Order: sequence, then C-alpha cells, then structure tokens
Amino acid sequence: MHNQDMPDGWDALKGTGVAVRTAGDGDEVAGVRPRWVALPESAGEIAAVMRACAAHDLAAVPTGGGTKLHWGAPPTRCDVLVDLCCMNRVIEHAAGDLVVRAQAGVTVEALAGVLAAEGQELALDVPVPGTTVGGLLATGIAGPRRFRRGTARDLLIGVTVVLADGTIAKSGGKVVKNVAGYDLGKLLTGSYGTLGIIADATFRLHPLPAARVWVTTTVARPVTETERAPAVAGFLPATVAPVTESPLEPSAVEIDWPDVDGPCTLAVLVEGAAAAERAKTLRELTGEAAEVTEEPPPWWNRLPDDDALLELRACPAALARVLPALREAAHASGARPAIRGSLAAGTLHIGLRGRPGQIADFVGLARDHAEGTYDGRVIVLAAPEETARRAGIWGRVGALPLMRRVKERFDPDHRLSPGRLAGGV
Repeated sequence: MHNQDMPDGWDALKGTGVAVRTAGDGDEVAGVRPRWVALPESAGEIAAVMRACAAHDLAAVPTGGGTKLHWGAPPTRCDVLVDLCCMNRVIEHAAGDLVVRAQAGVTVEALAGVLAAEGQELALDVPVPGTTVGGLLATGIAGPRRFRRGTARDLLIGVTVVLADGTIAKSGGKVVKNVAGYDLGKLLTGSYGTLGIIADATFRLHPLPAARVWVTTTVARPVTETERAPAVAGFLPATVAPVTESPLEPSAVEIDWPDVDGPCTLAVLVEGAAAAERAKTLRELTGEAAEVTEEPPPWWNRLPDDDALLELRACPAALARVLPALREAAHASGARPAIRGSLAAGTLHIGLRGRPGQIADFVGLARDHAEGTYDGRVIVLAAPEETARRAGIWGRVGALPLMRRVKERFDPDHRLSPGRLAGGV
C-alpha cells in the first residue's frame, strides 16, 4: 500500500547517488506537487531512481523543460519528479547518415543549433519554446510542417527508455534503414510519461532548405452561413484546397482566425529549390492580394495563449464542417475562441477566453459535433482546474481498453505518471 508518510523513501533516493532535493512550487504537475525532485544524469541513474521507487511504492513523473507540466490530467499521485534537465547532451550527430542521437533533456532550440552547423535540421516545428526532446515525444506536439514532414513519431528511428521497474530498454538504431523495435518509439510518443521515461532518442534528419518563403493572404469569409457551397469565392475551403493539392509541394498551410466573426489569415510555407518562383505561382492560387515574404507572420508556429487551450483533430476533408461548427459553438456558449493551426494536416489549436461554464459549454458543443459528425476529437490540453473539471479533458476515447492493457503490461503498479491520460491510465 502507498504510504504518504513513508520515512525511508528519501533515504532510498539519496542512496542511489542521484542528486535529490525537496520539491517546491515550480515543480507542480497539473497542480499536484511532488514530494521530491530527482536529477539523474544518465539512463543508468534514471534506472536507479525507478528501482528505488519500485522498492518503496513511490510514483514518479518525468519532466524536461517543464513547459507542458500543466498539460493533461493531474496525476493521481506524484512522489518523485524525475527532472531530466541535466541530461542535455547531443550524444552523436552522424551527419553523413543524416541521423542524430540526443538525450531527453536537450532543448529543441539547442539541438537545432548543433544541426544547423552541419547544414541539417530536425524537420519539425515545435510551437512551445523550451521544449525538450523528451517533452516533444511525451506530448506528441507538432507545428506547421507536420503537413509535409509528419510529427516526431514519423522522424523517430530509435529510443532508449527506462521502464517502471528500472529496466533499460532500447529499440531501433542509428541507421535509418534499421527499424527494429520502431513500434516502441511510436508507443511512447504522446504517452505523457505513463509507459516509461525516455532517456534519449535518435531521429532522421533533413538538409536545411536552400530557402523559405511564405505566402500570406486574408480570407474575408472563412465560413459561409451553412456547411454547403464550398466553392464560393472567398470561402476558406475553396482557397485552401487548391493549395494543398498543388504539385508545388507547400511544406505547411496554416490559418490564424482570432475572431470567429472576423477575417482569417492564411499562410503557406514553401521551402527548398526555386522556393520564390513556386511561391509566386501559389500566390495566384490564393489571390492577387497575397503577400510573398521571406519572414513568417508573427503568429506562425505559436499556440494561442488564453484561459484554456484545446486541440481539435479531424480529417482535413471535414474542414467545411469544422469551422462553421466552431463559430456556432462560440455564439451559443459565449466563449471567445482564437483558432490557429494546420487545416491541411487536420489539427487546430483553440485558445478560449471566458468563464469556466462558458468554456465548458463550448467544449461540449464542439466535442459533440466532432465526435458525432466527422469522427474528430477535441482535447483540453491546458485549463484551470475548475474549467478542466467541468469541461472534461479527453472526451470519448475509443482506444481506452487497449490503452489500459498496454499500461498494465508496461506499468502494472501504476507507478509512472498515474492518471495523466484518459480513464486514469
């Protein structure tokens, strides 16, 4: 049985030789404060911490930069915060193989600097500054270029993970063609630390593009009064579809719609050879008023910052139904959404302003439409405790029975980030 007053947990953690301190206010996980913070410097030290946790029935939650500790559900218990800030080395950069292996505590910005020196990049946009490699994988966050390059799980080719009992497991390898065990990496991506603590990860890289150009335009009528007439001039789907289907291969197609009763900005990224010429051709598809620049719009690759943050996932083909439904939900609830994201990749992020009841009503309406009309999902990524309680974080999760079976297989004692995912997983 778990005992909050267990006196020897601290001694056991100190006995591992890993640096340990008492937790403070800044260490809270979705409002839950741990008792202690461990700061391992290697996979072996993470394993030692987890063996101590297993011996004394302590629950552990991993963190990297701490930028998304407020995301997801609060853990049902949290004794030890495993802070990977000291694991901040790029272990190997095989430039000739276009592969990099980095510890989980390396920030995406630091990794980008190392890779850029060799003319390479991890072709991901990460919309939360300070995100670490471990946090990138644990939350599955992705930015605009997911449309062309995919998400972190698509570029991940190897991972080292420490399991709940202290076992160190590895899958994949440093060569792209070696995909043995790749499913373990996929399983960990988006798991919020509930299955294992990522110690390091190996990614497939791309050369830095020769040029980047953005085509930006204002769409006066993002949605019509009904879900019909997708070919009406000035209607957002009629503008987006020719761009996403174009052989000019845009890398990203994003919108910024800060007011559902106002205009919307559409921005398209073109990368690589002849980017400027391709952008000029795309400009003809988006309208003569479009601007072509070498700098992104200021909102590019940034999440809306409001009282609550939602993520809506849907098939891109459902666009004509998604946006009118969001506007209707805003009018019915009184909440004020700011919508931003990748229509082409089927992921929108919604910042919501309003009282807890208004936000909960908006989430309910948007979720009912998403789940009942186009098999989409609406997730509350972050919100104040009362708002999250009233709105519900996850909505319907069809894979919940499978998630529970996987959790039981990897962490039968529910020692790793217990309760962070849907259904108490």
